[in-house]
Amino acid sequence: MLIRRTRLAALLLLSSSTAAFAAPDPVAATSAATATEAPSGDTAADAEEPSRGDVIIVTARRRQETAQEVPLAISVIKGDSIEATGNFNVVKLQQLAPTLQVYTTNPRNTSVNIRGLGVPYGLTSDGFEQGVGIYVDDVYNSRVAAATFDFLDVAQVEVLRGPQGTLYGKNTTAGAINITTNQPTFDFEGHAEVTAGNLNYKQAKAAVSGPLSDKIAARIAVATTSRRGTLYNVTSKRWINEQDNLGLRGELLFQPNDDLSITLSGDYSKQDPECCGTAFVRVGRTQRALSRQYDALVAAINAANPGRNYAVPSRNVYDRLTDLDAPLQAGNKIGGASLRVKWDVGGGTFTSITAWRFWDWKPQNDRDFTGLSIVSASNNPSQQNQYSQEFRYNHEGEKIDYVVGLFGFKQRIDTQGLEQQGSDASRWSLTGTQATNPAILSGLTARNTQFLKSTSAALFGQVSYKVTPELTIQPGARLNYDKKTGFYQRVVTNGAGQVISCSPTPAAGSVLAAQCGIYQPQLTEPSVSDWNFSYDLNINYKIARDVLAYATYAKSFKTVGINQNGLPLNADNTPNLSASTVKPESVNHYEVGLKTSFWNRLATFNLSIFRTEIRNFQATVNGGQFGTVRGYLANAQKVRSQGIEADFKIRTSERFTAYANGAYTDAKYVKFVDAPCPPELSGGTFQPAGATPDYSQPGVPGALSPRQCDISGQHLPGVSKWAFSYGAEANTPLTLLGKDGQLYVGADGNYRSHWNSNASPSIYTDVKGYALTNFRVGFRGDGFDVFTWMRNAFDVHYIETLQVAPGNTGLIAGQPGDPRTFGGTIKFSF
Repeated sequence: MLIRRTRLAALLLLSSSTAAFAAPDPVAATSAATATEAPSGDTAADAEEPSRGDVIIVTARRRQETAQEVPLAISVIKGDSIEATGNFNVVKLQQLAPTLQVYTTNPRNTSVNIRGLGVPYGLTSDGFEQGVGIYVDDVYNSRVAAATFDFLDVAQVEVLRGPQGTLYGKNTTAGAINITTNQPTFDFEGHAEVTAGNLNYKQAKAAVSGPLSDKIAARIAVATTSRRGTLYNVTSKRWINEQDNLGLRGELLFQPNDDLSITLSGDYSKQDPECCGTAFVRVGRTQRALSRQYDALVAAINAANPGRNYAVPSRNVYDRLTDLDAPLQAGNKIGGASLRVKWDVGGGTFTSITAWRFWDWKPQNDRDFTGLSIVSASNNPSQQNQYSQEFRYNHEGEKIDYVVGLFGFKQRIDTQGLEQQGSDASRWSLTGTQATNPAILSGLTARNTQFLKSTSAALFGQVSYKVTPELTIQPGARLNYDKKTGFYQRVVTNGAGQVISCSPTPAAGSVLAAQCGIYQPQLTEPSVSDWNFSYDLNINYKIARDVLAYATYAKSFKTVGINQNGLPLNADNTPNLSASTVKPESVNHYEVGLKTSFWNRLATFNLSIFRTEIRNFQATVNGGQFGTVRGYLANAQKVRSQGIEADFKIRTSERFTAYANGAYTDAKYVKFVDAPCPPELSGGTFQPAGATPDYSQPGVPGALSPRQCDISGQHLPGVSKWAFSYGAEANTPLTLLGKDGQLYVGADGNYRSHWNSNASPSIYTDVKGYALTNFRVGFRGDGFDVFTWMRNAFDVHYIETLQVAPGNTGLIAGQPGDPRTFGGTIKFSF
């Protein structure tokens, strides 16, 4: 025992000092995908019988059970699959889970949706709740941005589709992502990995675990990733949108007896890339006067500056060239600590999770998306602290299983915003003689001070009553309270540093009026609280030993929201105070499903059909104004998402595994009559107040623009109707260099049909569908794995997201997806 402890201490020290040369998790024969397995009564026997399928244990219902027993739509992605397919964070996870949509322009502005629902698509606000809960070892991560860390020593990821509020601490109206890391062990073990590839890609991971005493075990994991950027900035002469990540995780397990375990965990993640820039994609005509649209404005700036001759470096986004002139930074620090206590008592298990997490965000952006000095700075650094406490009791009986829990949550986010106009701003945004005077807008600065305080508490529970051995009725309920208090103050100064006031309304045509048309001083202090009651009912029936059918109805809510990034302006340039708060979402969810295993459980086929209706859907919208470029929240009257999902996996033998998952998702605005208009219907003089909106002249310069647009019937942004993921792996025994092992070859891929990248769908922001294919070839044996890989093997051109530049000039910018990448990985375990 002393020798083992000494080895552990030495390796803990070694792993922390040689992170650049190590990594966790060997790749197993399984390639990816959705769970496969056995009823609870047969779990142990099946796990020992090699002729049957893999038994995957999940905790989706807050207890350990096989995935095929769980009467809900769930995808289970094992750690080896994540490693083998290169999906190293939540953003990449959608390549393995078709109904998961993850889109990002930088870590803060990341949308994670399931079935098209969850987080309002677009630039984010702190004032709303996410509908997809992200949990790491039972700890809730309140902001999507705080969960953009690289996966580190992950055992598996469960993607739960549909409302989960009666089982999870924070109300999750669209689903949950449940990430489980590898835990400390009393048997000594370790993993190490080194990867290198093109684009100067380097990744190293290490994990080591073992006993410190008979009752205490420890685990530590380290990971580092770096990669050259994928866009070349001709202004800075640097590659941007790079990767520069470091992650650490440590855990101590105290297990005084078989009934009690106490785990103390801590983690830290740092990302400091030069990121996240865009490239020119296209120009689309708006209803602004033609002389005030992108190409004419560039020509006017060049004419006013002889010899300048500004032009974008390329009008083909796949040349991967940009000319952004503002500094770029995406500094992201994430971390925290948790204490988890599990105590078997009274025939059940009591669990307590106490957690603190922080998120420190330090960005610098170029929000005019050009090499011109229009918006010379756009930075909104934020600091978040969150505290959560969850108590949960699980009981399993012969006829009744139940979970009851109490959850408390407290959060504060502080933000110090800065947005500044540059030397080209007057020519870009003003008309007449004012356009020729750079001093009017140059140096005009908006400084924002804001905070959000959020408090939440919930009592939740779920009961499973076995009416017969085949029939189970499972009701659940949740009582939830939320309170949000916000503060937002924008102080505007001119180029001389003098504070300006826009009240009373300045004289038309004056310098002050021009400045107030860009940035309005604002002060709002919204405060709102709300109670809601959620419930669900699941009925499931075991038609045969390996066939489970289920039906679910859920009534859930997403709590009230407040706007934290500035309010939209009325026609007279005054803030629209009625937009300070948004109503809670009301969700009705219906689902039926079938989970089957066959061919001696070597194959599974799962099917689910769903329909979700949301009233007062919280949507992110953008009116095209500089002062609200980050977007704000508004309620769409009604949204609906419906579709069908199918998951298939087969293991014909130990030599071959394949899977195919597919989803059809029809998500649309059923009723949204007062949405902001898309760019092709914006920029002109407003149509008369009270007039019936005229949509007949999209993209016609000088045409009158509707004050609002009815986008009822249009599809939700960010959602592909069709999505598929697929893969296979085959192996054969081989002895190489005196080592017995397996030679294997694997392929995986995913397809997504087209989707729109603007909250009010636009003809200019439609993103074409694409299919990505990855290959890997390797040799593995006892304790080692060496393989080469190629991702996006056919070098497919695709867009990750498109953005509409402010000002209604018609400029559309975007981020192209990764090109073909390739490299090699070496893994060891001991």
